Amino acid sequence: MTSDTLRPDAFRDECGVFGIFGDSEAANLAYLGLHALQHRGQEGAGIAASDGRLIRASRGRGLVGDVFGGQELANLTGNMAIGHVRYSTSGEASLRNVQPFVVRYRDGQLAVAHNGNIVNATQLRDELEAEGSIFATSSDTEVILHLIAGSTQETFINRLVDALLRVEGAYSLVLMTENTMVAVRDPWGFRPLVLGKRGDAWVVASETCALGLMGAELVREVAPGEMVIVDGDGEQSLRPFPRRPRRACVFEHIYFARPDSTVFGRPVYDTRIGLGKLLSEEHPIEADVVIPVPDSGVPGALGYSQESGIPYGLGLMRSHYVGRTFIEPSQQIRDFGVKLKLSPIKSVIAGKRVVVVDDSLVRGTTLRKVVRMLRDHGATEIHLRITAPPTVGSCYYGVDTPTRDELIATRMGVEGICEYLNADSLGYLSIASLRRSEGEDAGRFCEACFTGDYPIDPVPEGARKQMPLFVEDSPTEKA
Repeated sequence: MTSDTLRPDAFRDECGVFGIFGDSEAANLAYLGLHALQHRGQEGAGIAASDGRLIRASRGRGLVGDVFGGQELANLTGNMAIGHVRYSTSGEASLRNVQPFVVRYRDGQLAVAHNGNIVNATQLRDELEAEGSIFATSSDTEVILHLIAGSTQETFINRLVDALLRVEGAYSLVLMTENTMVAVRDPWGFRPLVLGKRGDAWVVASETCALGLMGAELVREVAPGEMVIVDGDGEQSLRPFPRRPRRACVFEHIYFARPDSTVFGRPVYDTRIGLGKLLSEEHPIEADVVIPVPDSGVPGALGYSQESGIPYGLGLMRSHYVGRTFIEPSQQIRDFGVKLKLSPIKSVIAGKRVVVVDDSLVRGTTLRKVVRMLRDHGATEIHLRITAPPTVGSCYYGVDTPTRDELIATRMGVEGICEYLNADSLGYLSIASLRRSEGEDAGRFCEACFTGDYPIDPVPEGARKQMPLFVEDSPTEKA
């Protein structure tokens, strides 16, 4: 069981990507980079490496440490490697959809790792199949590979540009031929991507936390619409795509990114502390203790405590040892899944008026159980505070979200939600305060999940946002 399984109403990011060029320990460093990005996906992981002549890959389902626990890394020789971690899903996961994908076409081998979601993937797939293409996976990423292979342009870079000009949606891509690594970000800049250096080696990653683990230095953010090419001649940058207004995903700052990362040029931890402070200004309350829903609610709770003067306490203890499966007792235990992950500390909450801070409220099922646990352990009042506005729209740009009808804020107002959760009060951060936190970047973030204002027209309601997964029994694969 993953943490997302225990919290079914949480948003889930699609994945994390990593790449390194110019280090003899490339595959080992890719492993470290993926370990740092593990929070972005726990369903599967993969690494592809090149020695200049041949690309070899190893992929598997599960956490990075489980997939690469033996001889797998030793077989991935070369000074260039790319890697990928995939998000958890509610359905059966297919190894076929675990990246990096490695293919052979007329110009040799090509590997790709993708973070995002191609909005027009279904349309493009239908067109390609009508032309004779045969797909091996159900991932939208494979559409990009077919577009590259079918391009009539003469060079790989031109074929890649030609392919991406047909694509609409979100993508932060890392691609690799036998001797070249390319990092590219969509013109809107939905998903993050950074460029770094480790000695003479070039590194790209979804977040800066992956750079820090291996002692690499941040050079800069890969700009929206930028293509960074690294080969034996060094690094070069191209801007081949039409300019678009930047629309970076605001949920990276609210929830997805690791607190020690700098994302979209802003320290994530500082941003979340600031959200908690703004929330305290908007929704003050007389209380005895502020507690977070761990782990993602911790910075917001600290900010709320600092601004309000109400003491901070660790009222909920999170288990970090919840595996992917467990044996449920034959006698039904109320709220078993949440209790397996979160345990109240009675001395912190008993007889207290408690402010509970969380980063988001999607379906409300988990928080309802949390409120019940806190009352059972003696909390006299429970005031819920959310460091984000009400979630009223699904994401179509690389985040696995419930359908709009499943979002509690589309069915109830704040008072109705508060009553459903059995809380004494409920306060969301307003859109205005969220934009205050964005400072000079206000208006340059995608806030569609809060406003319904989509930068790119989404697929019709009820259509697939993320392509479904095949069912496959084999737990590992080598390529």
